[in-house]
Amino acid sequence: MKLSDFDFDLPEALIATRPAVPRTSARLLVADGAALHDKVVTDLPDWLRAGDRLVLNDTRVIPARLTGARHRDSAQGPVQARIEVTLLEPRSDGAWAALIKPLKKLKIGEEVIFSPDLRATLIGTADGQGHLQFNCAGDDFDAALNAAGAMPLPPYIAAKRPADAQDLTDYQTVFARTLGAVAAPTASLHFDDGLLQHLADKGVTFTHVTLHVGAGTFLPVKVDDIADHKMHSEWGQVSAQAAAEIAATKAAGGRVIPVGTTALRLIETAARDGVIKPWEGDTDIFITPGFSFNVADALMTNFHLPKSTLMMLVAALMGQEAIKTLYAHAIASNYRFFSYGDASLLIPGARKPA
Repeated sequence: MKLSDFDFDLPEALIATRPAVPRTSARLLVADGAALHDKVVTDLPDWLRAGDRLVLNDTRVIPARLTGARHRDSAQGPVQARIEVTLLEPRSDGAWAALIKPLKKLKIGEEVIFSPDLRATLIGTADGQGHLQFNCAGDDFDAALNAAGAMPLPPYIAAKRPADAQDLTDYQTVFARTLGAVAAPTASLHFDDGLLQHLADKGVTFTHVTLHVGAGTFLPVKVDDIADHKMHSEWGQVSAQAAAEIAATKAAGGRVIPVGTTALRLIETAARDGVIKPWEGDTDIFITPGFSFNVADALMTNFHLPKSTLMMLVAALMGQEAIKTLYAHAIASNYRFFSYGDASLLIPGARKPA
């Protein structure tokens, strides 16, 4: 398969820079087999039934974007330079891997000051990233980061506007609890407590898993033959309880429906031998057409970037022609795209709502 097989023309005006308000008022394009239905997220319970299980990624986005200054003495006296940092992931040595601009202007051992309570020292570099050792850890680090940092909005939003205080709420799911992501599991942004309760009242159950979404989710595919693409890795965990809940739903004939591609990739990683099991580690699973799904029966997801690995994933679930038809309909109907955009519910095969 070629990269061009997953390309399409998207009008820039359809790229959402703010979410729908309220969250559940976003539009929902339901693909029930070959049939397409224009709905809104509040209609989701109409398409699920008692015994279905939604799998939710409970990762919590950290305000990973920091702006600081490094100070240096020169022949002309003290000088300072602006340093921009995007935290990527914590390392085993306690430091953080980060994208740093300009990395070449920062020397090993130099300190960057972000706020009176937060500063970091560059202790190493590798693969175009810097390794930063912060002056605090644990709850003190979380508090200082929350005060000094901004939400790491995706590049296609950040290019249009800076992150602001509203993004601290908008770019976080209502069930986020495990700190570590630098990008949101965006399909989950459409849920609020009222919708979750409505689903529970209908008999839909929920399982929480954790996949810390990394900045690699936005990396472009640069090879023409997608088989040559090297997938980024992200840390995830499927607990024993989560695996048991999912297995019980499958055994009872219920549908397992991950909310978001992150949740789908994680549970399929934990079921590569055909049966869902507890799992923890770094996954670089790359789902393309021809993939055999062992757990996911459907998927709720947003609309994705052209030529992205996520387009390949949804094509694997629904079929390439079905996805082409769905995306053409979404564009013609002015659905909003990407992280703050509208959603789709993808149900393979001809199934009817409950």
